[in-house]
Amino acid sequence: MIRYAHINDTKMTDISQKYQKIINVFFEKGIMQSSDIYTEMIKTGNSVSIVTVKRTLSEMVNEGLLVLTGSGRSTSYSVSSLGRIFIDIDAKKYCSVEPDSRHGLNRYNFELLTAIPSKIFTDQEQKDLATATAEYIKRTENLPITIQKKELERLIIELSWKSSKIEGNTYTLLDTEKLILENKEALGHSKEEARMIINHKDAFNYIHENAERFKTVTRENMEELHAILIKDLNVGLGLRKKPVGVTGSIYRPLDNVYQITEAVDVLSSTILRMSDAYAKALIALLGISYIQPFEDGNKRTGRLMANALLLSHSLAPLSYRSVSEDDYRNAVLVFYELNSIMPMKKIFIDQYIFATQNYAVK
Repeated sequence: MIRYAHINDTKMTDISQKYQKIINVFFEKGIMQSSDIYTEMIKTGNSVSIVTVKRTLSEMVNEGLLVLTGSGRSTSYSVSSLGRIFIDIDAKKYCSVEPDSRHGLNRYNFELLTAIPSKIFTDQEQKDLATATAEYIKRTENLPITIQKKELERLIIELSWKSSKIEGNTYTLLDTEKLILENKEALGHSKEEARMIINHKDAFNYIHENAERFKTVTRENMEELHAILIKDLNVGLGLRKKPVGVTGSIYRPLDNVYQITEAVDVLSSTILRMSDAYAKALIALLGISYIQPFEDGNKRTGRLMANALLLSHSLAPLSYRSVSEDDYRNAVLVFYELNSIMPMKKIFIDQYIFATQNYAVK
């Protein structure tokens, strides 16, 4: 028998160090009994008693971080989906290990999206985001039209460049600027690279001009945005009907259109119940990448959908300009394989604050 605790949907936004140590042991070892956990804790230099371990495991079940299976001598524990979501992971260290040697999940976690609480930022994080937004609104008030146009151009150039670069595009920032402003393709680059950048520009202009269509995520507006991003790139429209793999990862997304359709519906419901627009944007960013609903262009769609949600709530859009491509990819892989939002949450907060200080897009 498996028993889940009743969870307060808004209280678990981070996890104590004591609990994190235990969850990390589960990540490496899988399902375990209390005696196994005790042995592993002793091996790692933790001076604890078996009684203390059992009490801690019981607390973690009550918090919803662990799932208890069986009873009596056959009682065992495993990490719940909630326990995975807020575990703090060193993404660079985790991804430095060869994919086949990593201890992550290799399949889609059907419980993950529904397990995400409506509140995913701590009180301090929420305060930092709100403060940055207040300063952004004050700074962007009463801007002349000419300044607004320049600010929009700059944001589009930097977003199109960095989002494309994350996907392996080799255009420089200067090349991107010339392409967008002067329609000049860079020598030594493929037509597809130029097309990817132009599609980013068109997609951002579309969400900027139609912000009210993106108060939440639906299958319709997701497919609409994806179609703009993959225009003339030989990628099929609509939800994919074939399996896809993820380079450099043991994770394998869903492989049939029926489950993909259901997953998109679950993601839409999850985003709808998020407590604020910051949370909606972050879960859209991660969720679309995780489901991989399209043949290609999924992470691009996630990034632009996150911006669409931010714009629809009068918040600052992200360019991702100051994040390294490796850090971004590692954060995505950690979500794929361990289901932790923490590395990407840090990137999101940093990039949002950066955006409020460096852009003035209305």
